[in-house]
Amino acid sequence: MRESAGSHVLMLLENDHYPQDSRVCCEAVTLVSAGYRVSVVCPKGSCQRWQETINGVRVYRYPAPPDGSGFLTYLWEYGYCLVASFALSILVCSRHRIDTIHAHNPPDIFVLIAVFYKLFGTRFVFDHHDLAPEMYYARFGNKGRRPVYRALVVFERLSCRVADRVIATNQSYKTVEMERDRVPDQRITIVRNGPDLARLQPVEPDSDLPQKAGTIIGYVGTMGFQDGIDYFLRAIRHLVRDLGRTDIFCVLIGKGDAWRSLQAYARELDISSYVWFTGRISDEDLLRYLSAADICVDPDPANPFNDRSTMIKMMEYMALGKPIVAFDLPEHRVTAQDAAVYARPNDELDFARNIAWLMDHPEQRRERGRKGRERVETSLAWPHQASNLLEVYRSLDAQPTRKRWGFLRRKSL
Repeated sequence: MRESAGSHVLMLLENDHYPQDSRVCCEAVTLVSAGYRVSVVCPKGSCQRWQETINGVRVYRYPAPPDGSGFLTYLWEYGYCLVASFALSILVCSRHRIDTIHAHNPPDIFVLIAVFYKLFGTRFVFDHHDLAPEMYYARFGNKGRRPVYRALVVFERLSCRVADRVIATNQSYKTVEMERDRVPDQRITIVRNGPDLARLQPVEPDSDLPQKAGTIIGYVGTMGFQDGIDYFLRAIRHLVRDLGRTDIFCVLIGKGDAWRSLQAYARELDISSYVWFTGRISDEDLLRYLSAADICVDPDPANPFNDRSTMIKMMEYMALGKPIVAFDLPEHRVTAQDAAVYARPNDELDFARNIAWLMDHPEQRRERGRKGRERVETSLAWPHQASNLLEVYRSLDAQPTRKRWGFLRRKSL
């Protein structure tokens, strides 16, 4: 059903590529299916064209900045991406009138682009993926600087206050937006990270992985310094050395700024023979490897960021019918419920014990995998979230049209 009058949405994305970012892809395709015209501005991945149309979504890409891990590197990255995104937005606007700016954080500085366009009557939707202030301390720990944290709070608050509508990924984020950013309840809509079941279906398992050990343990996701993979590596050391469970092999899928240092850390822990860092791989290989896994893990440690965040990887495991071991965090419980077994927060030995328990109870692995798949199908999959996204846009469409100036009155070509 086509529900819009063909209004044009410009999505701004920085911390991933399109269509690799599954949430952004689901949202963009949903809006196109509802009759909106959608453009996405994002960094260019390897072997990607700078401009193309994918499933009705126009994609404009700029050269990605070099990888880095220090604070100054992030400052350069965000500044560069802000300028590049604004430049491409001008190009998009010269071709197609922009009715709505839909910014996906991080970074929260996309609000500066939104403020410019709001001068001409363009609406602004802030899609709040991550709590940037908490993520900063999770990333830099004791090296974090209080003035930087405060600046991030200011940009988050500005984004939420300037936005016509705020999209939260869960109730915890909505609470922060209401209490810290003072956004009225009626301007916030929860759109959870719902997996796309058309993409996430079990496939024929990889034939080589089961030959490596009796139990295959899988991980998929970004490998940043805040993602807890160091906790998982220490748990593997406990599993092997303290619990004597050597018939295991771990496949870690993904990449990030901590990728190389994590490989060095595995060597330091003397567990390299038990782990395989695949790097970025195709969706086909990812599904084959995870389909071969007996147990999947989410080692995000307890901290003010992870305690409030919904992890996409957890729902991807559930969609594939895999049992999960995770630390006992509030939003993990909300998401996985009985699909996971929960270790004491940040206790790596207890994490290892829970892996060993699932290794010894195959019937529990099957039951928890079944419950996870059922929960995704009945509550969490993207179709259950899409209606909330469309409600955001219906409410915007119902607002009076504000005056547009100059080149923003240009009709679509």
